[in-house]
Amino acid sequence: MMLKLWPGLVLLAAPVAASPEETYRKDILPILEFYCYGCHGDGSSKGKFSMDEFGDLSKHLDDREHWMHIWQNVRSQIMPPSDEDQLTQKEKDTLLNWIQTDVFKLDPENPDPGRVTIRRLNRTEYRYAVFDLLGVEFQAEDVFPPDDTGYGFDNIGDVLSISPLLMEKYIAAAEQVVDLALPKGAAAQVPRTDISGSEFKGGDAGWMPFRKKQTVRAEVPVKWPGDYQITVEYATHGATEATGHEAKLKVRCGEKQLGEEVLGWDQSKVIQMRGRVPLKKGKQAIEVELSPVKEPGPDEEELALTLQRVIVQGPLGGKQREYAKGYQMIFVDGPAPEDDKARENYARKIMRSFVSRAFRRPLDGSTIERLVGIVKEVDRLPGKSFEDGIRAAITTCLCSPRFLFRVEIQPEPNNPGKVVLLDEYALASRLSFFLWSSVPDDELLSLAFNKQLRKQLHAQIDRMLADPRSDRLVENFVGQWLQTRDLETLPVQAQEILGLKSKREASLVFDVRLREAMRRETEMLFDFVLREERPAEELISARYTFLNERLADYYGIAGVEGDKFVPVDLTEHPERGGVLTHGSYLIVSSNPTRTSPVKRGLFVLDNLLGTPAPPAPPGVPELEEGKESGEGKNTMREMMQIHRDKPDCRGCHARMDPIGLGLENFNALGQFRREENGKPIDAGGELITGEKFANVAELKEILAGKRRDDFYRCLAEKMLTYAIGRGVEYYDATTIDQLVDRMETHDGSLKELLVGIIESAPFQRRRGAE
Repeated sequence: MMLKLWPGLVLLAAPVAASPEETYRKDILPILEFYCYGCHGDGSSKGKFSMDEFGDLSKHLDDREHWMHIWQNVRSQIMPPSDEDQLTQKEKDTLLNWIQTDVFKLDPENPDPGRVTIRRLNRTEYRYAVFDLLGVEFQAEDVFPPDDTGYGFDNIGDVLSISPLLMEKYIAAAEQVVDLALPKGAAAQVPRTDISGSEFKGGDAGWMPFRKKQTVRAEVPVKWPGDYQITVEYATHGATEATGHEAKLKVRCGEKQLGEEVLGWDQSKVIQMRGRVPLKKGKQAIEVELSPVKEPGPDEEELALTLQRVIVQGPLGGKQREYAKGYQMIFVDGPAPEDDKARENYARKIMRSFVSRAFRRPLDGSTIERLVGIVKEVDRLPGKSFEDGIRAAITTCLCSPRFLFRVEIQPEPNNPGKVVLLDEYALASRLSFFLWSSVPDDELLSLAFNKQLRKQLHAQIDRMLADPRSDRLVENFVGQWLQTRDLETLPVQAQEILGLKSKREASLVFDVRLREAMRRETEMLFDFVLREERPAEELISARYTFLNERLADYYGIAGVEGDKFVPVDLTEHPERGGVLTHGSYLIVSSNPTRTSPVKRGLFVLDNLLGTPAPPAPPGVPELEEGKESGEGKNTMREMMQIHRDKPDCRGCHARMDPIGLGLENFNALGQFRREENGKPIDAGGELITGEKFANVAELKEILAGKRRDDFYRCLAEKMLTYAIGRGVEYYDATTIDQLVDRMETHDGSLKELLVGIIESAPFQRRRGAE
């Protein structure tokens, strides 16, 4: 049969797509031969990396690890070296797009969401979960061992396993938590008032030095006259080693003295002084007095008292009763009714409410009935009560894998080709653990139940960020990304760094309280940039910071008074501003006795630019071996030059050293200086990508300017890792590209990055296991 064609219509064969091998030979190989083979081909393999040593081209093009190195180095302009010919933008785009499309086989329209291993709650998440569920301040760090970390964070699914011994600790912890939330007789407790240390006036109750006589006081409203039990919770800080420093603590309540004690070095997190005193009706004063007893020795650090809180319980006669906080959170309708059927229905109501929050999704009827059965069985035992039954059922829940583990239910979990949208309960859980490090609240679960959470996602993000619980995001993400949570326990030799005669002198300049202030400065900068929707690069380039008087004096910045942190304009202090000049970063990236350009440079490469240097080869000598090779006492730059002259060291140090040496104006404790060993400090340098700078201010401008995209990409990778609980893989490249583009479109907004992560495929979806 003859096919009739319209006049002028010509039938053309559909073009056949070129194979990856053909595209490689035609478009990619010429680029590599011209720009790369001089060092990595034709028999050369600089850095032990060759591009043409392969037998099978098809297998070579499937070697993702090989092409990942090329993709990362070309993208960040590390290769070719800055003194060699550079790819044009068209050539760069051609190479990078080919790697993503033909080697990684990525589809920008359908990003691979990856999968997250079922993981248990880490210590921090457990602590906040039981607090939000039961109002219990449980010190999980004292009970559970430190969590393993992966990719820099302790919420990574692949490392959060559980052993039989750890499970035993969880069982014991569940009993402790319930005892704290619902103590015996919880339905009829003696009234209690807590007064935090911050409420005491007349001085700084958070830091009362032993060497100074002082008194702080607060008032407690007393509704009923009678005898009261007073518990004072405090701790001593300031010395990392035992010291002979002593002071006398006296506590007075109303018209009576509660007690007195001589305080010394003590590493306990909480110390209690407890006593019983009569109090009259009305406002009664509580005074805490500290006076010197014995000075520390010249080689001992000074101590200080931190008043944490005072607990007032009474009157003790038994006439007045109130419900404990945990009781009110669980027994929402008060004590149990007398009727058996009503008690059963009340148990069912309590368990349905508590367990849906604890397990992060509604429970099937059989599970609820088993828990109600536990309540009824215990309630019938001699000497037991309804409350005891609820205690037993809640303890059971806190030991359940459905509480201890974060599980995301999906169809075909073992099919790697099956990509599914998370159900809204799993989304609520991801949201709450990302932003609050804890379980979802009732509003999130209600929206999930009604399948409205995705429709109201932006409103919920705003609500959750406005909630005080979002401070946990700042504390936990920044604490691990920028390592600020290591600051307070990091060993440093302040006496040697400051060049002082004694530890005591050094402790007056640098102490635990100053470390806390440095950590707070960094957290407040991140918090401000996030909540005010500021450009993320201000984390590097900000010309402002947040200081209290103590930290401002330490930095040499005048005009700040008091213990409260306030925003400070740094226009007249160009050497300060941004995390690179914060004491927190400068200390965690130093050695105990001196600065470390290598650590500081590596920190920036790893955490700000996302271009980590390869590990050092074995047998590389320590820096100190070159210390005496110059005349007199060498500066750090001179020592690093001696070290870098070694052939095995030169390549990696070319990446790290310029950044680290650009920060040499700051000593190992974060103080600014202009000289080292009597010689002016040269803080100039040239990055491996070719940008030159004369000082730290210019270095920050480069990192926040020309290298801004690298910073955006690195920050996106770090926050995505923290948000979803797994490391970033090659298939996440399209997601990261989308996040970087989103930041560029929204003037670098840190909040837009956070929202973009929540909207991204890895956060919203998942696929089956391999």
